[in-house]
Amino acid sequence: MLSRVAERLYWMARYLERAENNARMIMAFNSLALDMPRETQLSWKGLVAVTGMGALFDQHHQKADERNCVKFLMADSYNPSSIASCIKAARENVRTTRDQVPTDAWEVINELYRYIQEYIDQGVGKRARYDFLNEIVGRCQMLNGLLAGCMSHDEGYDFIRVGRNLERADMATRQIEVGALQFLDGWDGTETYGGLLWTSVLRYQSAFQMYRHNVRRKVSGPLVIRFLLQNEPFPRSVLHSLSEVAGALGRLPRNEIPLRTALQAVRHTREGDVDALIRKEDVILFLENLQLDIGELHDDIAETWFPVYETA
Repeated sequence: MLSRVAERLYWMARYLERAENNARMIMAFNSLALDMPRETQLSWKGLVAVTGMGALFDQHHQKADERNCVKFLMADSYNPSSIASCIKAARENVRTTRDQVPTDAWEVINELYRYIQEYIDQGVGKRARYDFLNEIVGRCQMLNGLLAGCMSHDEGYDFIRVGRNLERADMATRQIEVGALQFLDGWDGTETYGGLLWTSVLRYQSAFQMYRHNVRRKVSGPLVIRFLLQNEPFPRSVLHSLSEVAGALGRLPRNEIPLRTALQAVRHTREGDVDALIRKEDVILFLENLQLDIGELHDDIAETWFPVYETA
């Protein structure tokens, strides 16, 4: 497989996963805002912080109100992590690798791109926001299903698996970190609405039902953090995602350095003692170190297989 083809499949998967995660995150936070009493002020800027684009937001917006933050996360073309930008980039990567992916996959991503172009302004508004974002999540899921069910599971698909799961793990650590910051500030247990906050964090990952099914206890900070970090059977947990990355890397040639880094990240995630980390308030440092592991893994992948690569 050509290096440029592998790179484009990898980035297609990352951009698609990023768009879906942003859509899920905005929907969950929107629901949280509706559940909270009016006198409770929620910061939409926190969602911008999850994406790591806070500095870019500040360059273009003086006021971090709901509309500016939602527009930044969904529609602004200068934000490379906005939903519109991610789908555009994913479409371009599919377009240039059409001989590698099923024809139906190209049709789905092209229709999704056209849907966003037509309805993005309505989606930013409150009235149509949920339906718009739900449509994006559904179409992203459809595309992932087409790739899983109709594409040969060869080296090309392994690069897709690596990109999708690496992006998923990165976004999950960032979302857990936002919840953990609130937890350490006293939301959980000492504040009235801590359960709503952690339920929202679970909904970021569509994990609420599986949490109730597996944990069978009320929603609380330490249990949510442990579930989203270390519940390996749950496909959106950090441990499962990194294990999938390691499995896909294990089938690729010249994989020694990336595979070693991936297995190190898996080990760090599995061995983390959540209760001890929270008691010592080291959970934020632990999550930040995991993000460094993920960043190092991306660099190793790029240096091994993508001689010249773009930054995320």
